[in-house]
Amino acid sequence: MAKKTKTKEPNIVKRSPIVVVMGHIDHGKSTLLDTIRTANTVEKEAGGITQHLSAYKTTHTTSDGATETITFLDTPGHEAFQKMRLRGADVADVAILIVSAEDGVKPQTLEALESIKQAEIPFVVAINKIDKPGADIPRTQSSLIENEIYIEGMGGDIPWVAISAKAGTGIPELLDLIILTADLADLKADENCPARGQVIEAKLDPKRGNTATLIIKEGTLHNGECVVSGKGYSPVRIMEDYTGTSIREAGLSDPVMIVGWNDIPVVGDEFFSVTNKKEAEREIAKSNEDIKKEELINTDLPTIPIAIKADVAGTIEAILHELNKFESDRIAVKVINTAVGDITAADVQDVSATKDAIIVGFNVKVERPATDLAERLGVEIDTFDIIYELSEWLETALKNRTPKKEEEQVTGTAKILKHFSTQKHTHVLGARVEEGRLKAGQSVRIVRREIKAGTGVVKNIQQYKSDVQEVSEGEFGMQLVSKDNIAPGDYIEAYDLVIT
Repeated sequence: MAKKTKTKEPNIVKRSPIVVVMGHIDHGKSTLLDTIRTANTVEKEAGGITQHLSAYKTTHTTSDGATETITFLDTPGHEAFQKMRLRGADVADVAILIVSAEDGVKPQTLEALESIKQAEIPFVVAINKIDKPGADIPRTQSSLIENEIYIEGMGGDIPWVAISAKAGTGIPELLDLIILTADLADLKADENCPARGQVIEAKLDPKRGNTATLIIKEGTLHNGECVVSGKGYSPVRIMEDYTGTSIREAGLSDPVMIVGWNDIPVVGDEFFSVTNKKEAEREIAKSNEDIKKEELINTDLPTIPIAIKADVAGTIEAILHELNKFESDRIAVKVINTAVGDITAADVQDVSATKDAIIVGFNVKVERPATDLAERLGVEIDTFDIIYELSEWLETALKNRTPKKEEEQVTGTAKILKHFSTQKHTHVLGARVEEGRLKAGQSVRIVRREIKAGTGVVKNIQQYKSDVQEVSEGEFGMQLVSKDNIAPGDYIEAYDLVIT
């Protein structure tokens, strides 16, 4: 007999704000978070660019003496991670739009602003790097206004503060602004209902197996329950807070790491908790009836199969974002596999059935058997640790695999003035150049009343009683080989076949 669980009465309480820091690639997002949590992540990232989304919790004593808790999300700044940034904004309650006092508003600043607007969350502006010699706050304020970011004191109502993320200047005031903005948003949730929220990171840990980082937006998650997301579930046996400490329960706005998923969940998907594994499996079976995964691409175009392997699920999203930029009417790109983990011989086998297959790895290793098999089967494998290098390589690789085609390039048109004679399909004609140039040996279309009436090849051209190779103006004589009828008043269009 199934064990009955008591349903607790709802208890609606104030929820701590979840904050996302967004802005241009080099305007100090990670430094700000490092200063707030007194840790350093920048040095660990290839190229100094933050490339994974994470979450941290901090406490702040406001200027009026209240102690408040804030959860911070760190979102990558590079353009390729737009989808990850948007996901960050979707999870968050409040955003910080960070702008350098040296550079002002940049394209990625505006992209970040667009993500914030789409998520419909309030935001504050942090003008950073005020300690730098090139800092110019009035110029940065003007840059914000020019881009329709109307800050307080400059004709608008968007709160702002000048800071130095590196030195810590203005950070307490910034945190006060966040708490005030969150209070105005009146964030509340039921702490007694089953836990619900979003997956913000997921990966295969070589030592621990499938792990995922979750942010709780409703309810409380307890040890011994089960979490479900998409087609994946995990018993809550190993649950850790943002410091890596084991915990037995997690509440509103808490970021938690859950270890032991049967399948790596999709980053950005919602999760919810149930009482046990049986219930989790029942929920997944129910959702599988409703969800149909997009399968083969229906196309007659040559297809380039691609497998993507990365260290974390969020990065796969960024690579897919790059692939979506590629447009061609000659090839179709088909992602046949995306997975977290190193590149294996099985990955090579999966793509080898189709020529021109590509395996792309990001922050992963290629196992030796995979390298050997790829060489034998002619499968290309490339690995990267900087996203923009991967983007450039992908574009070139796909262009190189695009089949060439012949295109007709019209070089000139002429009007037929007189038809002198025909012998064995060779027509002797008098004509006048209307546009461009015509050359001996060129193929032509015969056009009558704007409709194609035939085809032919220019055998030779005469002008001023001399043979010439080409003609670009005036009247001329020509021999045109064609099986079709040609009459005065017809036009001929001469063209070259160009490989593109």
